[in-house]
Amino acid sequence: MARYFDVHPENPQPRIISAVADSLRSGALVAYPTDSCYALGCQLGNRDGIDRIRSIRNLDERHHFTLVCQNFAQLGQFVQIDNDVFRAIKAATPGSYTFILPATREVPRQLLHPKKKTVGVRIPDHVVTQALLAELGEPLVSSTLLLPDEAEPMTQGWEIKERLDHVVDAVVDSGDCGTEPTTVVDFSSGEAEILRRGAGDHARFE
Repeated sequence: MARYFDVHPENPQPRIISAVADSLRSGALVAYPTDSCYALGCQLGNRDGIDRIRSIRNLDERHHFTLVCQNFAQLGQFVQIDNDVFRAIKAATPGSYTFILPATREVPRQLLHPKKKTVGVRIPDHVVTQALLAELGEPLVSSTLLLPDEAEPMTQGWEIKERLDHVVDAVVDSGDCGTEPTTVVDFSSGEAEILRRGAGDHARFE
């Protein structure tokens, strides 16, 4: 049965955020809110958690996982980024964007696209997510909480708790966070290619 954490959306309680981070460090798979929609997240290097995300979402090996980062200093440890791309991404973050970039050696092989050796990264504009990332001190391995054969992600913490009670370890609820996933922009070639049009303003990358 999943633990249920009720978090204030503007002033996250440090005690609760610490408890969620401790759960992640202990190998938990957590459903948590972001600035686009809910996501499934686990600690970097949690192979079981990554396999469970694949199972819940019915993902194949070509799926790009996302490293949800607190800031650019953290993001820069995990992807290779040149000056032009850096400026373009910097102008759009934090926000509802996921960027596909060549991975550094810091990224576990299990997370890489098998042919391109790329990974997704993003810096969310969400108070609760930022508080959790600050407490955890490292990125969250994440994927949008979109179940197979469903058109939209779930948006209510109680509904996620009810439906995924036996497949996730914790649910973080800080209120409604929308139904639209991030806009995904592939910069792995050095030029912007929009792979998914979502919550972010994609016109800036066209």
